[in-house]
Amino acid sequence: MSSVSGDPHPPLLYPDYRSTRTRAPSRPLVDLAPSLTEVSGPVLPETPVGDTDNDLTAQHDGEPLGERIVVYGRVRETNGHPVPDTLVEVWQCNAAGRYRHQNDRHPAPLDPNFTGVGRCLTDREGRFRFVTVKPGAYPWRNHPNAWRPAHIHFSIFGRAFTQRLVTQMYFPGDPLFGQDPIFNSVRDPAARELMICRFDLEQTVPEWALAYQFDIVLCETPFE
Repeated sequence: MSSVSGDPHPPLLYPDYRSTRTRAPSRPLVDLAPSLTEVSGPVLPETPVGDTDNDLTAQHDGEPLGERIVVYGRVRETNGHPVPDTLVEVWQCNAAGRYRHQNDRHPAPLDPNFTGVGRCLTDREGRFRFVTVKPGAYPWRNHPNAWRPAHIHFSIFGRAFTQRLVTQMYFPGDPLFGQDPIFNSVRDPAARELMICRFDLEQTVPEWALAYQFDIVLCETPFE
């Protein structure tokens, strides 16, 4: 894989991604020095992370529809050191390409056995693991015949809430990459590759689930 050159993160204003036209700041940013509270404040939510919160297929009475997959990886700093005990959250649409959200009006079926959210804490080596179903593509009206590639959203907490970072994990060989402005707002091709997970046959659970590896390097993996 080629090295990333320059800033790997997308610009705040990327006109092809229509919502950034109104969401991006119109004035120069002001750099505010963080206070002690902001860099050492609480990371964990009010409810403790449960042992099964990382299994999105076991949150209801029945199993969700779709291709079951395992997604695993490590969170590391740029020097290679692992980031232990950090909160990793994921959210995604179901296998038909629909989110369980009141604003999602895509005429695809909802799955009563799939909510699409999960979380876990990294271990001492910065490792995380989720069980879920592969999300479907969905239309989003950004441009004519616009479809989002299959993806899973990742939220990474650092030492405090204000250090939260959000990115998206994509799947290898998706034919929708070329027309997706969110994916292509990361302008460095090598940086875009860091958002694509790697199929791992060795970690596949025989007769049960395929496996994908997605490692996150803080300050190198592109974040939104």
